[in-house]
Amino acid sequence: MLPFKCAPWLARNTSIAVLAVGLAGCSSQPPASSTVTCAEIGYSVYDPAEPLNRGVFAFNRVLDDYALAPVARGYRYLPDFFQTGVHNFVANFGEPKVFINDLLQGNPMRSVNTLGRFALNTTVGVVGLIDVSGKVGIPRHNADFGQTFGVWGIGNGPIVELPLLGTSNSRDAAGRVLSFVVDPFGNNSDTVDTLSTINTVGGIVDGRAEALPLTDSLKKLPDYYSALRNVVAEHRAAYVADGKQGSPQSTKAQCTGAPADGF
Repeated sequence: MLPFKCAPWLARNTSIAVLAVGLAGCSSQPPASSTVTCAEIGYSVYDPAEPLNRGVFAFNRVLDDYALAPVARGYRYLPDFFQTGVHNFVANFGEPKVFINDLLQGNPMRSVNTLGRFALNTTVGVVGLIDVSGKVGIPRHNADFGQTFGVWGIGNGPIVELPLLGTSNSRDAAGRVLSFVVDPFGNNSDTVDTLSTINTVGGIVDGRAEALPLTDSLKKLPDYYSALRNVVAEHRAAYVADGKQGSPQSTKAQCTGAPADGF
């Protein structure tokens, strides 16, 4: 039997998990407004709330243009070793959630790969600052709850523009909610809390810096909203296909301009 003090935590997380899965389950896909192929991977865009989404997008863009993007540009001027260390730390801190999703997707080989990477990089790689696993030929792959829902056959659902979080679809939005709740490290340690804060800040800045070349090019197009929305949809379709094939070799790279980790 679980200790009594764990019961409220389990009940809370289970309830939110069920809610997240329920939200994703409501994402039955109606006839798509457009279907395009990227390296033999079809993707669709259904945006019935486009006027509302564009309003939220305008709000997000102001925040990005005047706060996040300038910080990300400044970050790119920092020494390469510093940027690499931040990127490696963020990737390693996220490995436990990747491991959970590997298991949920029924990919045992990937889960072993992820667990091995995390153990080696956390110890020999100094809490992940050095990607020792990559140097010895253990490849990294990504996995999240939105991808897991897609592997389970849950449809994309309509496009939703989330304040601060950006463009998504209802399935992946539910996956984000679940990701916020699931904490493999627990919350009973000041050290873990500090590392989690560093990971959050570092992940936001590093991820935005990585996406700068793509977003800078998309901003030159007549309709930045549509262009970014379609790229995200393309990337996520390839991401789900990659999870279904269950190989550390990334299908996502076949989609030109799609960032590896999403944004």
